[in-house]
Amino acid sequence: MNHIVSKLLIYGDMPSESILMNLSSIFEDLEGEKDSVDSLRIRVYTQIKRILEVATDYAFDKNLWHNYLTFLLITNENPFSITCEKVGASDGSVNYFAKNDFKAFMELFNYDFSQIEEILNVDCFSRISDYKSIEKKELMYNQNVSEKVRKLSEKLEQCDGEDEFFDCVTTFYKDFGVGMFGLNKAFRIAEGQDGVRFIPINNMDKVVLSDLIGYEIQKKKLVDNTEAFVEGRKANNVLLFGDSGTGKSTSIKAIVNEYYDRGLRMIEIYKHQFKDLSEVIAKIKNRNYRFIIYMDDLSFEEFEIEYKFLKAVIEGGVETKPDNILIYATSNRRHLIKETWNDRSDVKVENGMHKSDTIEEKLSLVNRFGVTINYSKPSQKEYFNIVIELARKAGVTMSDDELKAEANKWELSHGGISGRTASQFINYIVGSVEATQESK
Repeated sequence: MNHIVSKLLIYGDMPSESILMNLSSIFEDLEGEKDSVDSLRIRVYTQIKRILEVATDYAFDKNLWHNYLTFLLITNENPFSITCEKVGASDGSVNYFAKNDFKAFMELFNYDFSQIEEILNVDCFSRISDYKSIEKKELMYNQNVSEKVRKLSEKLEQCDGEDEFFDCVTTFYKDFGVGMFGLNKAFRIAEGQDGVRFIPINNMDKVVLSDLIGYEIQKKKLVDNTEAFVEGRKANNVLLFGDSGTGKSTSIKAIVNEYYDRGLRMIEIYKHQFKDLSEVIAKIKNRNYRFIIYMDDLSFEEFEIEYKFLKAVIEGGVETKPDNILIYATSNRRHLIKETWNDRSDVKVENGMHKSDTIEEKLSLVNRFGVTINYSKPSQKEYFNIVIELARKAGVTMSDDELKAEANKWELSHGGISGRTASQFINYIVGSVEATQESK
């Protein structure tokens, strides 16, 4: 195997701790008799265990070795794969080197482990080449990644030569992208040794806009702005404000779900991370995706200054904000920043500024959002309509009058009228029905 891995040029810069590089090292030691059979067997088992762990995370099935190699191909961010992500495969000298790499990958796909199994007295490679996984619930793995890997893996198994292999992989890059941004819809950020790193959010709610009952005008405003954004037209930052539980966050998640296939991605950032906004933008501005930077429940107390980082990013400073990035925020406050009577008294503070200037600077933040959408609390009639529509979607057979009566009792003791209260009420009803059926 080592002689095959050594042929890789474009895809050869893999971490030494990767499964493939570890297996290559083990087989090299086996050929050179540099380690005992028992020790080599233990080292092999360690890598097989790692393959099984990856397979569990992504619900791989059938040929786990092929699934793993395919996963390597579609997560390897290199100049060739990123270029293909942007413009697809084009004529160029780099294709010669890429096809040589793909020829090596085909050799890895068809690698004969029988001799190694015989020497080490194991059958683990045969087992993972014809594997039957335990069926898992969707929330236990990243279904989106799993489906893409397994589908491409089956295509690559059938390829007749490196040219066909090249076409399959580069088409995938153009259609879906490469690396974590190609495979996942949404991300959080965390600080790492080399600065900000992106952490995929697995199994984001599968909500779509039709699941949010009512708020048709609000949803249309959001859709129109997002549609313009993904099509490369001018679009605005958006602030969704209003009462809690009215569907502000749900609307943004639904937008990401509905436009994911058109290259929309979401990065969720918390207030204490605003200092990292410039670094986040620098890392995503040249990728072939449209990014929504999502800020949930955005608000600032009088003493907090994080809003300055946000203003600086929105205004762009010396560097213009990239066209592939927008900010979508939700807030229960119309003006985002809490005012006090202290702010209103027009007296000088220590630095010579007037407090009225300070509050003007704070309140001007909301004007940086070109689109503001108000999600107000529903009326009693609208609340009942939400309850009834959610009930029918969930298969609840209670009459409208019964639902209204029970929903009225529920909201009186569960936070008042809102879409969230209606959803929680239906969850309660469905759960009660299921419990009754199970007890019979």
